[in-house]
Parts: sequence; structure tokens; C-alpha cells
Amino acid sequence: MNPSEHVAGVIIATLVERGVRDVVLAPGSRSAPLAYALWRVRDRVRLHVRIDERSAGFTALGLAKVTGLPVPVITTSGTAVGNLMPAVMEAWNARVPLFVISADRPSTMINTGANQTTEQVGLFGRHVRAAARLSARDAEPQAWSYGVDRLVQLASGVRGSVPGPVHLNVELVDPLTPAGGSPSGGLLPAVSSPTLGPAMVGPRIMGESTKINCMPGTVVVAGDLPVAQGRAVADLAAQAAVPLLAEPSSNARHGRTAISTYRLLLGTGLAERIDQVIMVGHPTLSRPVQRLLARDDVRLVVVAPEAEWESPAARADQVVGSVALAGAGDPAWLAAWQQADDRLLERLAADPGTLGTASAVIGSLGEESALVLGSSNPIRDADLVRFTTRARVYANRGLAGIDGTIATAVGVALADQERATTAFMGDLTFVHDSNGLVIGPEEPRPEHLRIVVANDDGGSIFATLEYGAEGFADSFERLFATPHRTDLSALAAASGATFHRVEDQDQLPDLLATPPVGIEVVEVVTDRTDRHTQASRWSDLATAAVADAD
Repeated sequence: MNPSEHVAGVIIATLVERGVRDVVLAPGSRSAPLAYALWRVRDRVRLHVRIDERSAGFTALGLAKVTGLPVPVITTSGTAVGNLMPAVMEAWNARVPLFVISADRPSTMINTGANQTTEQVGLFGRHVRAAARLSARDAEPQAWSYGVDRLVQLASGVRGSVPGPVHLNVELVDPLTPAGGSPSGGLLPAVSSPTLGPAMVGPRIMGESTKINCMPGTVVVAGDLPVAQGRAVADLAAQAAVPLLAEPSSNARHGRTAISTYRLLLGTGLAERIDQVIMVGHPTLSRPVQRLLARDDVRLVVVAPEAEWESPAARADQVVGSVALAGAGDPAWLAAWQQADDRLLERLAADPGTLGTASAVIGSLGEESALVLGSSNPIRDADLVRFTTRARVYANRGLAGIDGTIATAVGVALADQERATTAFMGDLTFVHDSNGLVIGPEEPRPEHLRIVVANDDGGSIFATLEYGAEGFADSFERLFATPHRTDLSALAAASGATFHRVEDQDQLPDLLATPPVGIEVVEVVTDRTDRHTQASRWSDLATAAVADAD
């Protein structure tokens, strides 16, 4: 073997030995030895090739979200590596084991003007758990394997208890093609790295619990969480009979004490009676929740099973690895929330608002099916809808960007081909990541992925914020709403996806009742002219619902 073939073979062999089962590759010249090494193990790993590095990164992110296993994404040198930054940043903040492998030219070529050559070491800064560099010029197979093994451990969270992205930069030298002239010949190098412990981890369940007194006025707030943790939180709140204020991607929304309209009810007198909050996960979705977590008169207990934790407004009273609620909640306290919730849901259903699409999507979900929610209004609309199934919910809430949502949904769907995956997003999110629909003819394709696009031709989320006020009306459309007039059917057709356009929301439930085959895009035409006044109208409905319940 030539040097680059050797180091690439050791890297891929070590990954296979440590249990990696999916690898995403973006083609390039400098990364050719890694690509050839992958080709030789294509019967042991599932290879996904993407022409766009950003889509490659988010596809790997989606796969890692579902499996909980490190998923490598491999790129060539130069700007190709930089295109992974959004996925790496999301993985860091969402604690997803993304494994970046960037091919590089020898370090002696940096600052010489060599083509596609820049300083790649340290490119992701503090957004990776660890970084390492290997060079084909160093004939150290054991050290190569050790370096890869170490990063697998750190990505998995086995050693540091916190999973997350890692970066391996590999300096490869010419020749970049196999010495034998064929990528199919021979075996990968044997690996003899010292075992550092189990590399792969399953769902992270909270361990031994700290007992917290279930005092009057206690609520549980659940932010973005993996499926297993979210379901444990739903059980925790149900057993203690306390109100559960759970975001859609908390995976606790199906809980018996979950309050569907909590976001609006936090603007009523009910919120003033909250004395203690048990916070689990990463809540980022609404300002009312952030105001609640920042209140000085509320005792805040943060539950963080990993070594790292977040404390909103830097004011947590207690941080625990897991929690058990001692005693039972006040039945009247829970009943007040549930009665107000029921009444408000009835009023929202009768309001000529924008929740119809979200209601139809949530209502179409089967047990254990997957839902991927885009940022902006779709996830916020879903946040006001009752969840009746234990669907597995995913969203990129680490940084809550709109980029990479289609590719993430593709990764989620590829991770579980047996059950249907539904993605619900806005039109700007869809257009932003339309490259995520581009999957080569020989690549594994989702067998049951439906993408529902609420198309109001622009960024209606901004209309619900201060930018949508009447005083800014003259600049709003150009600076924030950004209408695009894109033909979504043409985008879907270009990638071979099935397309449906729905202009009457009453037709949507029947369409969603049929399981998707392959990749299907459903465009639902909506209207954003009412978005700005909607918030104040819904606030009034919440106040009336609480008054009626009292």
C-alpha cells in the first residue's frame, strides 16, 4: 500500500471495528483514499454520497440523532470543510455524535498558495468535543488507529458523558489512488489499537434520582430531548400528577399531564401561581418559558444527566443528574391547567388562524412514526396542538437554524426505513435546503418520507415579532418577509420527488392518511396576513379560558 492508502485504510477499518454503520461522503480529489477505503467495506457499512457538503453534514446529523451512534461525514480539502460548520455547530449544541473527517494536503503546503489548501486544523474551534490530526507521512498505524478510536469514544460521550461532534483532519500525500490500481482488491489493514472501553452508547436514561419535594405550584418544563429521555420525563410528570409544559421536540408531549397550550397560558394568572420549575432538556421555543425560567420568585431545579448543564438566566437553585418527585402534586393545581387547556384548545380550533396544517400533520402520526419539525412557525404551531401518539419527534433546536432541515429529515428517515417519517417545515426552510432532495440514483433513498411545506411565500415568523408592528410596515416585506415566488413543484420534480399541492386545508387529512412512498412533497398554501394580530387575539382567548375554568 502507498502511504495515503494505508492511513485511509486504518481509519476506515478502525471505524468499522468500533461499530460505525453509516458513513456520508462528499466527493473530492484529496479525499479519494478515504473514498476507496469505504468502497472496500461497502458490505459492512451503509454509504451515502452527497454532492453538497452542507447537505452531507446534516444527513449525517439526522442519522446520528436517531441511532445515537457516531456517523462520519467525509470531505475533501478547502471550502468543502467549511461547509460542514452549520451541521457541526448544531451537533455541538444538540449533543449529537457527528464525526467530521476532512482530507488535507501536507502541512508544508499551507501558506504556499497551493490549490484548495488552507489551515483546517482548529477550523471548528470550540464547536467540537475534540480534534486530532493524522498524516500519511507518519508510518504509525497503531497511532492512527488510536487517534480514531479516541475520537469515537469522545463523540459517543463514553468518556466525558457528553456526546457531540469531533474533527479528524487527515494529511494525505500523492499518489491518491490504490497501489494495485483497483479499489476492490485486498483487505483493509488490521487494527491493533488499545481498547478504550465501549465505544457505542444507546439512549441516555437518567440514573439514580435526587428527590425533590413536589411542593404546591410545581410544573415540569421539558425542552428538546432524545426520545428515551423525553418519555421518561412524561412518565415522571404523570406519576407526580403535575402540569407538564413540554415543547414538541421534548418527546414528552404525549404525557398524560402535558398542557398543549402552555405557551399561551403562561401569559395568564396561572403563571403567577408557579412556585417551582423542574427543567429538563433544552427549552428554546418561546419567550414566555424564558421569562418563567428567569423569575427570581420561582425555584428552578435543572436536571442534566450529562456532565454539562444549562441554567437559564444563570439562576438555577439546584442542578441534579436526575430527579424523582417526592409526594404527589395538588389535584386542584393540575385540574386548573387541564381545564384551561381544554377550553383554550376549543377556542383555537374555532379561530380562523393558522393551526389547521399543524393539527392535520400531528393528527396523521402513527405510534412510533417519526416527525421532523422545521424551525420558525411550523414548530410553534405544533406547540399549540395536542399530541395523541408516542411519535418520535426530532428538530434542530441546538441552534434552531432553518438550514439543513430537509437533509436532517432524510437522515432520520434513512435511520429507520421500516416506519414513516413526516417532516413539517415552512417554505423558506424548504427552499433554503432544497439541495437536500438531491440523492444520487445508486444511493440509499428514504422509503417513506413525506415533507409537508406550509407555504405562505415568506418569513411569517417575523410578523409575530416586533418587526411586524405597523410602524415598520413599509420595510417589512423587503427586509423580513422576503417573498420568493418559488415553484415548489418544479423543485420537487427536479429531484424526482412526488408532489401534491393543497389549497383547501380540509383536503389535507385525507391526503396524509395514505402512507408516503419514497420521497413525497406536500405543499399547503397558507396565508400570513393575519400573523401579527394573531398573537394578541390568542392571548385574549387564553385569558378567557382561564377565567372560565376558574
